[in-house]
This record gives sequence, C-alpha cells and structure tokens, in this order.
Amino acid sequence: MRRTPVFEPAADAEACCPSVLAAPLDAGPAATLAQGFAALADPIRLRLLSMLAAAPAGEVCVCDFVAPLARSQPTVSHHLKVLSDAGLVRGERRGRWVWYSLERARLVELRDALEG
Repeated sequence: MRRTPVFEPAADAEACCPSVLAAPLDAGPAATLAQGFAALADPIRLRLLSMLAAAPAGEVCVCDFVAPLARSQPTVSHHLKVLSDAGLVRGERRGRWVWYSLERARLVELRDALEG
C-alpha cells in the first residue's frame, strides 16, 4: 500500500506558495509553507538533504544514510518520512530498499516564498 504524501505539489507554484513578504498569507498557503519549513528545522534532515544534493547519481539508498549520520535505520526512516510528507524528497522502493531523491521544485518554492 502506497502512502499519499501530505504535500501535494501545485501546478502553479505561485498559487501554492506566494512570497511571505509580498502580502499577508491566507491559511492554506501558510500551512503548506509551514510544513516545508518545519521539516527543514532539524539538523539531521538538513544533513539528509545535503547528502542527497551531493549524490553523484542524484539518489541515495536509505541504507547508505545510517553510518554517516550515526543514527539507527528507524530514525533515518522517520526523518525521511517527514521530508517526504513535506514534499521535499521522493522515495522509490527497489526490492527491500528505498532510494531517495530531492524534489528540487519544492525546495525552489520554499526559497521563493522568502523572496520579496
């Protein structure tokens, strides 16, 4: 059974995530942005994003995060789930392992929301 992420990317990033500096936010866009920023507010999750961004193939097996982060596999999986639910990473199951890659468009939406 495949879980549907909480974050649903919008076809129009402006409609989803307007700039927080341009005008007051409505409740929906504020909640969407807050979920993304909250997911980034953890050092382990920032390290996961950094490792994914630096991956030569653009993806990393969940098993390859455990040793560099010095965290157990369940802890790493929890952090990846938070990032996935916020739309920041995408996982693809291959056999018994899940390979993760960045959702760069979502990162751009969060960055753009902070620009005036």
